[in-house]
Amino acid sequence: MSQDPQPPKIEFPCEDYMVKVVRDADEQVHEFVLDVMRRHAPGLDEERITLRDSKSGNFTSMTFFIVATGEAQLKALFEELKAHPSVHMVL
Repeated sequence: MSQDPQPPKIEFPCEDYMVKVVRDADEQVHEFVLDVMRRHAPGLDEERITLRDSKSGNFTSMTFFIVATGEAQLKALFEELKAHPSVHMVL
């Protein structure tokens, strides 16, 4: 009897939910990503944000830890971030 394993369900609220954003390395998109994160994740701990530049210096990954309150919050957050042309990936 073979069953497909189901991905683990997230229990909300979920503290320390990690969101990683890969974006162009410029200040305007940096501010855009911060504004979106602040709006969708009130109480964002900006001290825990990590930035990592690509070897070429063209891209920067930003890692956030937020309190995820539900699927609607995460869907809205991911959709708004992915709609920006300088945001290449949201994980």
